Amino acid sequence: MDRAIPDHSANLNSGTFVLSRSDYSVEARGTDRCYPSVQDAVDAVRVGRSVVGALPFDVADPAALVEPLELIRRQGPWQPSGTVVPLPSVHIGGQIPSSAVHVERVRALVDALRAGEAQKVVLARSLQLHADGPIPPLSLLDALVRADRLGNGFAVDLSAAGGDFLGKYLVGSSPELLVRRRGTTVTCHPFAGTAARSEDPRMDAEIAARLQASTKDQAEHRFVVEEIRAALEPLCAELDIPEWPQLSSTPQLWHLSTPITGVLRDEATTALEVALALHPTAAVAGVPRAAAMEAIARIEGKRGFYAGTVGWTDGAGNGEWMVAIRGLELAAGGLSAVATAGGGIVEASDPDAELAETTAKFRTILSALGL
Repeated sequence: MDRAIPDHSANLNSGTFVLSRSDYSVEARGTDRCYPSVQDAVDAVRVGRSVVGALPFDVADPAALVEPLELIRRQGPWQPSGTVVPLPSVHIGGQIPSSAVHVERVRALVDALRAGEAQKVVLARSLQLHADGPIPPLSLLDALVRADRLGNGFAVDLSAAGGDFLGKYLVGSSPELLVRRRGTTVTCHPFAGTAARSEDPRMDAEIAARLQASTKDQAEHRFVVEEIRAALEPLCAELDIPEWPQLSSTPQLWHLSTPITGVLRDEATTALEVALALHPTAAVAGVPRAAAMEAIARIEGKRGFYAGTVGWTDGAGNGEWMVAIRGLELAAGGLSAVATAGGGIVEASDPDAELAETTAKFRTILSALGL
């Protein structure tokens, strides 16, 4: 078998990839080929090869895509096949930037938006995490999947991207479907507009109702939906987009979300190609996309794989890609990690509320780590 693996392939481990969803899970084992070039990966799926892994936030950066030796699909959410190694104690080592600086960044960005720089920019901040012992990626994935009522979770070896990503993992529990392709049918389920949940049922219901009635959150969500419409219309002969978003929830958060369905014009268009047409959506970048990404690069710097996309495409072109949020980037060796969370900033944004939103979004990964 032809094994066109780059020079850094000797440093790769088994190329572990897992995507867990409510109705099924996909697990990839071994590495036949690496595709740090997105175009090479597209060419591969076009000729019937399977590709799994992660795209970075900025697709101009190296990707972590591989053709696995084995692609296994099972019914129901992912479950570990062996004994789960306990997670070590973890503590927060610092914030990037500090809470006060993030608030000031949001305030300055709101002023820039009002001056016409863009309509929406998603601004993120990070937490540095340190562990008393190695964090096993699949043990963390197991905790995340068990905590999510829909069984959402992902774990991706990032080594195929090379350089500083050798030995690193991306692990998380994303609620947001970028795209699923089954035959000529594609589905998306964007999330935008967020509120932290309450343990009190009455208060929780009130929070959900306020979110659904929020003019600011409805407008933020509409930006996302219209960007997806613009990306899908050239690819789809039919497109069904509800007029109003629905409420969706995770254990920690309420979201506004819109289920979108389309029928591809060309049955040869693969799941990976549709994902590339959509990514990054306005839910993680902003509107207009170019202006938002310029602002993000100026304010945050490189995001790496946070707010990228993780998923798989098989030899028939079918597959599923999730937005890479609610997780962390685990350092080689597992002794440290960086967790990142963001929020959509528009002219009506309140800086303190935006800080609180990112804090709420960190709860998914921090809870899994026992924090």
